[in-house]
Amino acid sequence: MSIHLDLAAHLESHFGEHLERPVEIKLDALIAHFQNGVSLEARFADPHAYAIAWAWGEAELRIDTAPVHAELATFPNHLHGPDGGLYADPLTLPGATPWDNLQRVIAALLADPLLDPLTPSTGA
Repeated sequence: MSIHLDLAAHLESHFGEHLERPVEIKLDALIAHFQNGVSLEARFADPHAYAIAWAWGEAELRIDTAPVHAELATFPNHLHGPDGGLYADPLTLPGATPWDNLQRVIAALLADPLLDPLTPSTGA
């Protein structure tokens, strides 16, 4: 069974009351739209390789594990902030189960889609 099918079932079971509509399953991703305006796309190749991206209004953020930012404390995982900056990932842990990481991100996004104060202020 696809990891994304399993994740979608968990997501609908645990966060269903926050969903705007049912979770969409794509070939290599799941897409969820939440009542607070967050649109989330999650892609998990395995517990160490993933990207979780979301948009809220004009803001776009992403956590991923591409091993390209060795200077960050949470290398290889990192956060692309709403200002376009790169930051240590405040939420996920490579090697944790995909569901553990996804539910941490969703819980944080339901509380604050921009992850303030976990990301620096954009000055706006």
